[in-house]
Amino acid sequence: MFGITNKLFFKKLYYSQIQRLKNQLYISASTNNISEQNVLSKHSLINNKSELYKYLYFKIKLSGPISVANYMKQVLTHPTNGYYMNKDVFGEKGDYITSPEISQLFGEMISVWIINEYKKIHNKPFQLVELGPGRGTLIKDILRIFHQFGMCDQLSLHLIEVSPFLSEIQEKNLCLSNVQKNDPSSLGKHYKTGVTADNVKVFWYKSIFDIPKGFSIFIAHEFFDVLPIQKFQKTKDGWFEILVDIDETDKNNEKFRFILSKTLSCDRIRTKNEQRDHIEFSLEAMLIIQNISSVITENGGFALIIDYGHNGDKTDTFRAFRQHQQCDPLLKPGTADLTADVDFAFLKQAALESNKVLCFGPVNQNDFLKELCIDIRLLNLFKNSSIEQKKQLELGYNKIMDPKGMGTCFKVVSMFPYVLKDYFEKFPVHGFQSYVTKK
Repeated sequence: MFGITNKLFFKKLYYSQIQRLKNQLYISASTNNISEQNVLSKHSLINNKSELYKYLYFKIKLSGPISVANYMKQVLTHPTNGYYMNKDVFGEKGDYITSPEISQLFGEMISVWIINEYKKIHNKPFQLVELGPGRGTLIKDILRIFHQFGMCDQLSLHLIEVSPFLSEIQEKNLCLSNVQKNDPSSLGKHYKTGVTADNVKVFWYKSIFDIPKGFSIFIAHEFFDVLPIQKFQKTKDGWFEILVDIDETDKNNEKFRFILSKTLSCDRIRTKNEQRDHIEFSLEAMLIIQNISSVITENGGFALIIDYGHNGDKTDTFRAFRQHQQCDPLLKPGTADLTADVDFAFLKQAALESNKVLCFGPVNQNDFLKELCIDIRLLNLFKNSSIEQKKQLELGYNKIMDPKGMGTCFKVVSMFPYVLKDYFEKFPVHGFQSYVTKK
């Protein structure tokens, strides 16, 4: 019912935009003694374009150029035509592949890290929260290790997922058949519940702000890189925001273009120590990080963030991927993943503003996993593996540890309540020795 209602709403919105445009064009045509039919013919080429392109086209035509953040949000999560909303985009047959899909070692090491840090500071039930669970592969590997340690009776699982399609895949991978769906109009609550084979309760939410209070462990793997970003360019005339506009020079393709505009957001850029002439940041990421900081401070817990990114030194990283190849992010919207490198310096600044949390990292993914003894785990798996299984394990290991690839492109950051500062002097957080030594 929810999907049908939204589809009708956006269909009405789309046709209302067309009618509004027609009215505007009719007035313009009448003023200039040009027939409405001739004016509308300028826009007839979009009739064969995708629904998402037409939605964005008329949105810009009626209201003017939109921010990159607005463009990303619509392209990725438009309720009916968004990239993530109606298909499985992961794996070799999709547009990109993630570490959990490449090797079981990744999820197992994350699980061991969680258990180790949890047992150091807590001994009661907790909430395991994953932001953007994809197919549910990572959390499934984590739960398998929890089962081996006899810990499944100590947690509940909370998944933040806006895509109905992906939530169905997660449900099939994680739960038994007795999944219950709730009324989506019940704001502030989960929209679906289920139970795993180990009797772990699973809850799905549209927003991280809806999870209940309690000691919470947050996992965000390749989540922040797809959050909407704003882009700004410095010129001799100062800072300008980069907006997305219609490309009138290419009417045959579903393509937009970048333009510079002096928006209100430009005045809020802190340029005192900024050496770059091009910056990207996500207000949505900032709000989520601040929320995580508040939750682990008030209720206890910690967070682990793994993503490709930088420490505040990169500039233009906005791009798209289709069938594992980089492509134009403004061409054929909705058919490719949109992403930008995570600015970990910006995220840490947002987290540390309250002076209530500790941040460790960023460290390279391969350094983090090495410190967690991934090599020993690999050798142990070899003992009971066939020749073909050993080959696959080694291929996966090399892929996620590659110093010229995922091993260094992906960074790891953790967050803990500030009250643990003295405790961690004696019992450091595992996986971040390279960060501590560098400091």
